[in-house]
Amino acid sequence: MTESVADRPQRGEPWPAGFDAGFVAPLGAAQTIAFVHTLFWPAQMMAIALLAWRVGQASPGRAAVLGYAFGTAWLCAGTWWLFVSMHRYGGLPAWLAALAVFALSSFLSLYLAAAMAAVACWRGRAPLPGAALFAAVWLLAELARGVIFTGFPWVASGYAQVDSPLGGYAPWLGVYGVGAVAAGLAAALGFSRLGTPRGWFAPSAALLVAVGLGVVAGGVDFTKPTTTLSVTLLQGNVPQDEKFSARFVPEALALTGAQLAGARGDLVVGPETVIPLLPSQLDDEWWNGVLARFRQPGRAAIVGLPLGNDDVGYTNSAAGISAVTAALPGGFYRYDKHHLVPFGEFIPRGFRWFTELMNIPLGDFNRGPLTAPSFVVKGERVAPNICYEDLFGEDLAARFVPEASAPTFLANISNIGWFGETIAVGQHLEISRMRTLELQRPMIRATNTGATAVVDHRGVVTASLPPFTRGVLEATVEGRSGLTPFAAWAGRFGLWPPFLGATAMLLLAVVSRRRP
Repeated sequence: MTESVADRPQRGEPWPAGFDAGFVAPLGAAQTIAFVHTLFWPAQMMAIALLAWRVGQASPGRAAVLGYAFGTAWLCAGTWWLFVSMHRYGGLPAWLAALAVFALSSFLSLYLAAAMAAVACWRGRAPLPGAALFAAVWLLAELARGVIFTGFPWVASGYAQVDSPLGGYAPWLGVYGVGAVAAGLAAALGFSRLGTPRGWFAPSAALLVAVGLGVVAGGVDFTKPTTTLSVTLLQGNVPQDEKFSARFVPEALALTGAQLAGARGDLVVGPETVIPLLPSQLDDEWWNGVLARFRQPGRAAIVGLPLGNDDVGYTNSAAGISAVTAALPGGFYRYDKHHLVPFGEFIPRGFRWFTELMNIPLGDFNRGPLTAPSFVVKGERVAPNICYEDLFGEDLAARFVPEASAPTFLANISNIGWFGETIAVGQHLEISRMRTLELQRPMIRATNTGATAVVDHRGVVTASLPPFTRGVLEATVEGRSGLTPFAAWAGRFGLWPPFLGATAMLLLAVVSRRRP
């Protein structure tokens, strides 16, 4: 038996549809400030609360429009820097580059549109069960965006909470779980009758309990220290339009060589493609000098460079050089990037015409293994990841199984010079900080333009260089051992646990709305 009309939440649509969408779209854009300036995390929750308020008054069709408008504005405001790579460096006309950013944001917002329609269909009268449904479908929408078509989880909602009490859930639930908790609490506020004194009680109590539990959960240390290494992180700040130019490559290699020669740390790390040529294309004296320098006892380096040939294909890679790697193929440890960037490192089927419009050195790279071994430096197991890969905490967690070979710290090498002097640099730092919370492992970051930094296992930036400058960062990093709950379940099962949990909650809501 289906529910009676009287049992449905009161829905009225006093506002014109265009006004409703025009109300929530600026909210979606405005809340992206919290993805760089994370102390503004309450702004994100208020924006979601207002979205939930409007969805709670809407029909399923209008709720879908609201979710689409909120999501499109969110992604356009959060990833507008894609325009820079396509227009400034790719040579696309400004109108086409802007249209491409809008089209991507618009397509990915269809997941949130479907989620909001589901809320309008199956939300009950009580605010807290409705908020639980909102959190479940929000989680499903974010998982879909982060996984389908290789995933694009940039500005996933949980990143805005890295400095909030809700960030304490990260080592338990991961970034998607943190985002779902924040969305559910915001929805409880949006669904409540706040015009009455009693209307404030349920959402306020839920928020206080969640904050308290987040503080307690975040205070649990699942790891213990191992040893401390001195590290040297290189930031070349090489202009992107010069980095791969034959005219400027000798100058870039001279800079890299000078920075490597002056580095003093136990481990020296250079950014993604800090060496922009294949080893076979390098001057033998220059390359052999680098190998010899870091094959000395007590020295080690990780440098980004392309590897491969026409016969086997090419990879975006990192070479680890130390005294013990001389016997390996090529004379170095090799890490090949696993999670490739669509349109940047592989061309989706049917879109070659689009990439051919751009004057960017793109290619179809081979993928490396998901569970690559670590690079060992003085007993510490260093897990490299390249640029975009640190968005995928579940991929990094896969390297923590079995625990005996789990990394003791992470090393991200990046070059996001493609996006100019934009908010992408700050956003990427917050992404790395979330990974350190999830896995309770420090992260060292060596980048071309920023943010070059050391982040401890609690997400605290302990040393950094100013972005968009040339420099060398000398710092120390303390390794950690042990597994967080997130590392344990995501390492074994990936993102299936949150997907199944959210799906079960959605089905429960559907069934409960249809009970007599």
